[in-house]
This record gives sequence, structure tokens and C-alpha cells, in this order.
Amino acid sequence: MIKIGGNIIDDELLLTAFLKKFAVIKSKKILVHGGGKLATRMAEKLGLPQKMIEGRRITDAETLKIVTMVYAGYINKNIVAQLQSMQCNAIGITGADGNSILSHTREKAGIDYGFAGDIDSVNSACFIQLLLNEQTPVVAPITHNGKNQLLNTNADTIAQEIAKSLSSFFEVVLVYSFEKSGVLKDVENENSVIEKLHLGYYRELKETEKIFAGMIPKLDNAFKAIEAGVNKVIIGKGQELDQLITGKSGTTISHE
Repeated sequence: MIKIGGNIIDDELLLTAFLKKFAVIKSKKILVHGGGKLATRMAEKLGLPQKMIEGRRITDAETLKIVTMVYAGYINKNIVAQLQSMQCNAIGITGADGNSILSHTREKAGIDYGFAGDIDSVNSACFIQLLLNEQTPVVAPITHNGKNQLLNTNADTIAQEIAKSLSSFFEVVLVYSFEKSGVLKDVENENSVIEKLHLGYYRELKETEKIFAGMIPKLDNAFKAIEAGVNKVIIGKGQELDQLITGKSGTTISHE
């Protein structure tokens, strides 16, 4: 289960290089992608101002149209087409396809996120069927509520929830690729990667404030995935995907 970051989505050369490494992975695999900056640029061209709160996009009705077209349309199908050219039998889906991911409109006191979704359930049977048919799902960050409403949904959360749902059927490794080399003790030093992280050590680092605060939400979610049955979580640079999945780079999060 691999989640690709916006820094790769936004760079055609990096994306192609990443997909070449993804395509040759022999294990059954799923790719979850975000939208990068393309949706924001498209909205700006159309004169639609974009609002972000706590790093999350406020998705009004017009913005929902744009992110659906960009995420589920251009980005998703561009990835699928590239993977097909690399002899990887990819199939692009959203949460509405096959009723694969059900969500509800995000609710938070005092903040109206519009048509942003938080996940209720994952249809694991849908993903299992695709995987057993030797197809590779490429998942765009659009879900639905089962009542004819699409919802813009965080890609990190989608990857985590699919991974958790499949952990009863497969030995699941969840890989988060982003711009850093892994979890760093010093955010300014790429060589300060914490190679292995278990819950006890993580708690110690948090208590002594020896971990970058911006990583804490991602790591909290990683440990939730471990607790739910995911075998391990790996965080690191997408450009090093082949090394990440073999444990030669990045940070590996696992049971003690």
C-alpha cells in the first residue's frame, strides 16, 4: 500500500521515475495519490479563490467539481496510462467505484469544510477482488456518502484505512512517500533519519520534544495502523521507493 506525495505528482520526471519503480514491485500492490498543486492552479485560472484551514482544503461545490476533474480525471488516468505502458495492469478508481470507500461530510465545531469527507468504511472485498484478478488499483482521493454526494478526502487517510481493512487478509506494508528522507531527529538535517521506530521509543521522543512537531499527526496515524493489524509502516522519499520497500532507507515503524 503506497501513498504518493504531491512533490512527485507535481514533477513529471519524478513521477515517471517513481512509477517505473512501482511497476516492477512483484507483490500485490495499491497506489493512492493526492492532487498536488494542479487543482489549486486550475481553480486560480477559473477565478475561484481557494481556502485552506489547518492544511486542509475547504471544498465548496465549485471546488469539488475541480478536484474531481483533476484528481479522479487527469492525474489518475495519467498515472494509469503510464503504468499500463510499463506492463503494470493498473485500474483507476475513486471511493464511489465499486462502492469502495464510504464517507461522511467532515464535522468540526466552528469550521465548515464544505464537501470534505471523513471515512466511515472501506469495502475490502472490492480491493481483494481487484488484487486477486491481478489488477493494481490506483486510488484517487475522492469518496462518496452513498447518497449521490462525492467528497474530497485526505489521501493519507485513504491509504491508512485501506491498509487497515486489508490487514486481516494480507500481510500489509503501508508506505508514505514524501519530501523528507524519513522521520528526522533534526528537521534541518537529512542525515538524522530514525531508521527504526517503535511505540515506546516514539513516546520517549515526543516527551523529550526530540521529534519534529509536524510529523506527529502522521506518526500517530502510523501507530494506529500498526495497532489495527498493518504489519509495518515505512516513511521516506518517494524517489527511493525501491530502497524504502526493502528497508534500506526511510523510517520503518513496527511492533516492538
